[in-house]
Amino acid sequence: MRALAAEALASIALSGHSLREVADRALPRLPDSRDRALLTALLNDGARWWPRFDAALDRLLDKPIRRSEPVIHALLVTGLVQLETLELPGYAAVAATVEAARELRRPRLAGLVNAVLRRWQREREALNAALDALPATRHAHPAWLADAIAHDWPAQADAVLAAANQEPPLMLRVNRRRATRDAVAAALTVAGQDVAPHAWLEDALVLPHSTDVTRLPGFTEGHFAVQDGAAQVPADLLGVARGQRVLDACAAPGGKACHVAERADVALLAVEYEAHRASRIRQNLERLGLQAEVVVGDAGAPAAWWDGTPFDRIMIDAPCSATGVIRRRPDVRLHRRATDIDALVAQQARILAACWATLAPGGRLLYVTCSLLRRENEGVVAAFLEGRDDAVAVPITLPVGQPAQVGWQVLPGDGDLDGMYYALLERSPA
Repeated sequence: MRALAAEALASIALSGHSLREVADRALPRLPDSRDRALLTALLNDGARWWPRFDAALDRLLDKPIRRSEPVIHALLVTGLVQLETLELPGYAAVAATVEAARELRRPRLAGLVNAVLRRWQREREALNAALDALPATRHAHPAWLADAIAHDWPAQADAVLAAANQEPPLMLRVNRRRATRDAVAAALTVAGQDVAPHAWLEDALVLPHSTDVTRLPGFTEGHFAVQDGAAQVPADLLGVARGQRVLDACAAPGGKACHVAERADVALLAVEYEAHRASRIRQNLERLGLQAEVVVGDAGAPAAWWDGTPFDRIMIDAPCSATGVIRRRPDVRLHRRATDIDALVAQQARILAACWATLAPGGRLLYVTCSLLRRENEGVVAAFLEGRDDAVAVPITLPVGQPAQVGWQVLPGDGDLDGMYYALLERSPA
């Protein structure tokens, strides 16, 4: 199993593949549920703590091997994860990791694996102190991102970086068309789950730990979906009403679109650029018993999919750096680059301007990202509003988070939610 974990982690960290996609391919190869659980932990914590343990290996190895032996480099990271993060018994963790080197047909490197992990055990106090001295390795974030968060959120930076490494709770969104929150909570309690209603999100239930939701009572019947509380806020802010025309731009995987459809009988159009992701929207709608038109297209080019009839409500869940959801998607810290931000900002501005042209007078547009970076958030919205006389920002206040220059920002850990930005704009009446 550890050999499989090393191959999978190398694919994620060194070849740029998605953690979710790699895990989906690897997990079915393990028939034992305990092995699957350990593999899941090694991949998630391996991706989460890679920047820290990758730097540690530079101190532990006389010569780097991440290029010459990437799978063994990843295997060493899994070894450090077992010892330091999962806190498995030292002897067993080292022995199993050394054996994995042989399973990977690298028997000549088994001694190196043993020596590196033993050295970590001997010198862990000094090594941890050295790694803790720098924010990037203390919190296992790439230096550019740690610096960007410190620049944008100087007072909250350390807490934000720490929150990104905490296990998030599992949050469910109850489908009010098929069940009540009390009924779903009661069924989960009977099934042995520790569940509680969210304090201020009326459709949300909170479980302390992740679990296989497909085995929970009510999943097959479409009584609920998995959705972090921060992603449940947009339906409240959008305020849809029966009979309205609603656009969800950049809609995959469809959680926010489904939430809107659960709230009211609206004419909902969900636009998604990638065909395979659009299919996920349709699958979610079907399981939950909801109706919407799903179109594959570029949200920034409405001429290809818009019939010319204005929308009363628009939600843009804009493509972004995903820096606010790193606690759920730890591989973001491995794949995102500082050089990506300029292109993302340009794309966000293009989509916002294009969708605004489809909004009815008096209508409202909600701009959302799961980013922490001000350039992608209030920077984009403020630039859009500058010099316009047909748009005004509607004030937003939530029980958690803080006001931005325009809109509202929730940072990771605020109310135990993911990081997310919201700006609500209203078009002037004709």
